[in-house]
Amino acid sequence: MSDVMQSTRFTNLTLANRFALAPMTRTSAEPDGTPNELMADHYEAYARGGFGLLITEGTYTDDDASQGYANQPGIINDAQRDGWKAIVDRVHAAGSKIFVQLMHAGAQFQASHYTDQPKAPSAVLPKGEPLSFYGDQTEWQTPAVMTQADIKAAIRGFVQSAENAKAAGFDGIELHGANGYLLNQFLSTHFNHRDDEYGGSLENRLRIVVETIKAVRDAVGNEFTLGIRLSQGTVTDPDYQLPEGESGFRQIVEAARDAGADFIHTTDGDVRRAAFVEGEKSLADVVRDVGGVALIINGGIDETSHPDLAAQYPDALLAVGKKALANPDFVQRLKDGKEIDDLDFAMLQPKATLRNELEWRRKQAA
Repeated sequence: MSDVMQSTRFTNLTLANRFALAPMTRTSAEPDGTPNELMADHYEAYARGGFGLLITEGTYTDDDASQGYANQPGIINDAQRDGWKAIVDRVHAAGSKIFVQLMHAGAQFQASHYTDQPKAPSAVLPKGEPLSFYGDQTEWQTPAVMTQADIKAAIRGFVQSAENAKAAGFDGIELHGANGYLLNQFLSTHFNHRDDEYGGSLENRLRIVVETIKAVRDAVGNEFTLGIRLSQGTVTDPDYQLPEGESGFRQIVEAARDAGADFIHTTDGDVRRAAFVEGEKSLADVVRDVGGVALIINGGIDETSHPDLAAQYPDALLAVGKKALANPDFVQRLKDGKEIDDLDFAMLQPKATLRNELEWRRKQAA
């Protein structure tokens, strides 16, 4: 059996193997953001399918402007916390660990239970168009510029949500600093045109990331696993690059590590893609070279690429997205030598909800 299937230590946790379920939005919570039994069935299926670690979909962090999608789950009140606890308990009973991904939508805002007004670093629209499989909005809304008081409130939302996550029994927390959501927006020169202490230089654009990591670390303690997902590109602008290049990304990784992050989760269309104008290094290469922080890699991991990637990044977890959607039992299928199905995007139509997936699977089985 490949060592990728062997029990492994990751931060202070023991996992059944090195495969992780990548976070993927499914917009299937109750309208008020409370996780439900349908979501519990969904996550339990991946645990039973053999994934050593599950990372939840992006989960909103306050009742102001953090929510980005209708029927997105939150973890900001007792009902939402208890809904997640029921999911965590079922995942644990099935033999897996589970992290919650905490997300503030910022400018990438399509719908909210609480407000019609997004807030972001600057009054800048995301590139491209809203994601049709997550909602019916056809145009982005111009966000209100966050005041420094708004920034502090957003950080408090991450902290309270982290405390709720720990109380719900999660094994760790991933802050969403990738794919064009709020923390990533502050890092981005497309989104961030500020001239205060949160804009301009990379050190300033990093400030909210560092402050959030430190504040959450103080809240959950040193023994609780905490990390951050990082990318350059966004969901509608996958080719964006930091103007500071590889050295800038290295600075972000080092700052996150030094602020208290136990792991960095890199995501790109292909984990091996050269991520910068100069040189051949990928995002994952930079994290590996920095050292002192655990690594999760994501992007193009499947039944053929995983052995080479596991060898290239020998201590990293491999986060699987599309192939996991198609095969919730992806890991067990690998163990058994069974065929791995490709993702049929019809599963995600007309919306990427769990009910639509179940209906698609029912029709396939008929």
